[in-house]
Amino acid sequence: MVSPEQWGACNPLSWTMLEDAGVKLIRNNKKRLLVEDEMKELIKGCDVAICGAEPMTSEVMDQAPELRFIARCAVGLDSIDLNAARDRNIGVSYVPGANADTVAELTLTHILMLIRGVQKGDSLMRQGKWLRVLGRSLEELTVGIIGMGRIGRRTAKLLSAFGAKIIANDINPDESINSYIPVEWVSKRRLLKEADIVCLHVPKTPATIDLIDKDELNLMKNDAFLVNTARGGLINEKALLNALNKNQIAGAGLDVFEIEPYVGGPLSKLENIIMTCHMGANTKVSRARMEIQAAECLIAYLDGDHIPRIVPDSEYDLQIAMKNR
Repeated sequence: MVSPEQWGACNPLSWTMLEDAGVKLIRNNKKRLLVEDEMKELIKGCDVAICGAEPMTSEVMDQAPELRFIARCAVGLDSIDLNAARDRNIGVSYVPGANADTVAELTLTHILMLIRGVQKGDSLMRQGKWLRVLGRSLEELTVGIIGMGRIGRRTAKLLSAFGAKIIANDINPDESINSYIPVEWVSKRRLLKEADIVCLHVPKTPATIDLIDKDELNLMKNDAFLVNTARGGLINEKALLNALNKNQIAGAGLDVFEIEPYVGGPLSKLENIIMTCHMGANTKVSRARMEIQAAECLIAYLDGDHIPRIVPDSEYDLQIAMKNR
């Protein structure tokens, strides 16, 4: 089963690899994300599966008693019940790092649109008004990055090329980064107080849910911006809505939300926020890379070879912790 609706659209090699490996393919022909009941039907009779953001629940797995391996065509694992897979002796792989560059690029896009008032300028033009918006330049700003993993580091590298000052916070600071990116490591409190732009690049764990809440927003400058392209739930959306309504901060850029799809929610009524639909990884090169790497994992399993990018035990433990939260 191949459930991602865009599979092969960016690079047909992902299809060719599976066909050459002798895999009989059952694909999603609905051209959209499947819901759980549709996954239950599609997966019947399958021995292996490639999935994206579709729900891979215990109930879905139960429809395919012979299922033995799932290759996740993405970095996040929220949509797969890992421990249900383990209970059924189903192996799982994923593609960490495959989308780091593209998520960093979208982060930079949000930042540039916010500080230059692009959305406001666009709106004025559509109203027939020729009014120049006075913005700010990255060379005069301090950007605070919370989470300096793969995506955080790439974001810092892009921002440093614009001359921005980078301050960062991480639970395990890797000071070797300073050999190629000028970064000042600071506490989260200091970062929130000093940064003109705060970017989040951390996973969703019990420790990071509501990482930015009322108290954290109170620490930020009233002309600062908040950007989240990581995971929904890191920002308390009610607290953010209140802060934006009161102009407590200048604006926000969100690609992820507590509940997705986010359609017609109160944040969408505000003018000082930029919203995109969890599209950080959605570029041609990123999609192709994730698909090819997922196919490599599946073929390695079928050939009895070492499986690259197998999901580590820590991710299984994390899902248990999230359920028990």
